[in-house]
Amino acid sequence: MPSPNPLSALASFLEHEADPMIILDTDYNVMAANEAYQRHYGADGSTYLGHKCYRVSHHYDLPCDQAGEHCPMRRAHDTKRPDRVLHIHHTPRGPEHVDVELRPILNAQHQVIAYVERIRTVRQASARAEDAGLVGRSSVFTHALELVQRVAPTMLPVLFLGESGTGKELFASALHETSARADGPFVVVDCSGVADPLFESELFGYEKGAFTGAAQRKLGLVETAQKGTLFLDEVGDIPLSMQVKLLRLIETGTFRRVGGLETLTADFRLVAATHKSLAAMVADGSFRQDLYYRINAFPIRLPPLRDRLDDLPMLIESLLRRTSKDRGRRVTLTSGALGLMQRYSWPGNIRELRNALERARLFTEDAVIGPEHLGDTVDGPILKPTAPPPLPVTGRASFRTRKF
Repeated sequence: MPSPNPLSALASFLEHEADPMIILDTDYNVMAANEAYQRHYGADGSTYLGHKCYRVSHHYDLPCDQAGEHCPMRRAHDTKRPDRVLHIHHTPRGPEHVDVELRPILNAQHQVIAYVERIRTVRQASARAEDAGLVGRSSVFTHALELVQRVAPTMLPVLFLGESGTGKELFASALHETSARADGPFVVVDCSGVADPLFESELFGYEKGAFTGAAQRKLGLVETAQKGTLFLDEVGDIPLSMQVKLLRLIETGTFRRVGGLETLTADFRLVAATHKSLAAMVADGSFRQDLYYRINAFPIRLPPLRDRLDDLPMLIESLLRRTSKDRGRRVTLTSGALGLMQRYSWPGNIRELRNALERARLFTEDAVIGPEHLGDTVDGPILKPTAPPPLPVTGRASFRTRKF
């Protein structure tokens, strides 16, 4: 009886997988795809079988590594081990962020004869303009998103670093939604907005009669975050007197309410963020070194807007949608206005961009934002042309607003 073709057997096995999966030969050709792939990408076998994977996914004429991107096939071939990367793939719905895991298939001589590729759509961010959430396609944005995908399934504490206005809370929320705790609460602690005397009671809660005005027991944010994620925003602003109590909470997983004797157990994933240099604060004694090492287990640095200007048109469209839901009128942006915005360094990042667009709209009579609407306001000049140089602009960028 003839021996079964091992790749045919593998293709049959992949039909039972819920994720889209394909089999590739060593020359980048798609040899087989499971039903989940066909259903997800809305194509029949004739459109991709026998085609190069990089043509199908990226519309490239060359393999990804020759087009300036990381190619998991190249590394898997060299190491004979699995590789993983976050890419942007073309799909029937448009460009999407996908988490690609590629495993080599070895023969008896330990030679690579084919690859199995598993593709998971990243739903916490969009490669197109959207009404909510993270949007972006630039390499620095994609790198930060890839790190989120890597660490999300673990329980490692994550520290988001970056300038104010870079979207640290949105990234933290995306991490929560990707984790096994997505069904639990996502609790935000604004460390810069809580007065020093109230910080302990806000974090741990208090018992009735613990202090004047404590008329009844109140649960703290730590208890509220049970089985979910506790996000300490601007963790560098935590009072020094509270840092030792936070350290004990992290190390022992226990705490007591203010005025209470019962030791309670905490169950949360810790995520923190700051725009400050915690290392410098450790050096000058304003931040505990032991606490720094506990929360800095997996740092992720978020890029400033000036380093991802390729995303600017997409961000502008997204922000116009989000800030015009109650206005219901179409807003357009002239190429001159877009060029001016691409030449600006945006020290306030996406928060400043949102404010600039909001102010510019107030000066338009015909819903067309031009360079003249981005000039002086009562608060002074909004935009000053600075490095980096403008990106190419052709025609006129038009953005439609819609209610949601």
